[in-house]
Amino acid sequence: MITTDFVPGSPCWLDLGAPDVDAAAAFYGAVFGWQAQAFDEQTSSYKSFRLDGKVVGAVGQLTEEGARSAWMIYFSTPDIDATVKAVEQAGGSVRSAPSEVSKEGRFAQVTDPQGAQFALWQPGSYAGVEAADGPGSLGWVELYTTDSAAAQAFYGTVFGWTGQDMELPGGGGTYTMVTPEGQPPERMFGGVMAVPDMFASGDAKPYWHPVFGSADCDATVALVRENGGSVSMGPEDAEGVGRLAVCNDPAGAEFVVLTPSEGS
Repeated sequence: MITTDFVPGSPCWLDLGAPDVDAAAAFYGAVFGWQAQAFDEQTSSYKSFRLDGKVVGAVGQLTEEGARSAWMIYFSTPDIDATVKAVEQAGGSVRSAPSEVSKEGRFAQVTDPQGAQFALWQPGSYAGVEAADGPGSLGWVELYTTDSAAAQAFYGTVFGWTGQDMELPGGGGTYTMVTPEGQPPERMFGGVMAVPDMFASGDAKPYWHPVFGSADCDATVALVRENGGSVSMGPEDAEGVGRLAVCNDPAGAEFVVLTPSEGS
């Protein structure tokens, strides 16, 4: 589960790079009830998403040349310079060197050796999202990659994550659940899965995506469709996990909707 007492190596923030910030705000407002609010007058193109007054993420203008609209997952670190160095030494690359965001903290944009992009956040006065692990907020993150073992080795070196394998039913492959270094199993926050066929054409590259909670997966999926989004899988039941669907917003950014099963 994802909590807001962020330990090193845990997801702490996420933002959406969108070609049209206002359109994205309207879509997610309709689907999850989020309210978009500019952080200040100088950064009107970067807005927070709030649910019941608590920040659950953000949206900003897509700026990278040739980049597709996507959610970016940020992982917490107490020393961003050391973590960036660890990324490079483990075979990853740096897209954006560490920089300060006023007194709130420092961030960097990096890429793992298989090509999945993620970001780092060293908290100052701001630790990260203010609500998590509930309807309409981040509850899990997933990495789809070409090589699960290589990805696990990389993130294990950089963050010290530990993994627990789970065989998917019907020969669907191995799904590895990951936990921050030194934390108990109940602090698992995400999964890593190799899906090489997805990237065989070379048109796509490995990526992280967020899983948002929902009190009613089917109702949320209906709102996705009604507001111009699409559904690439589900809704369907996953034993021991819950009812889920893989969705895309109107600009193509992927996310998962999950209604957890009892006790999960």
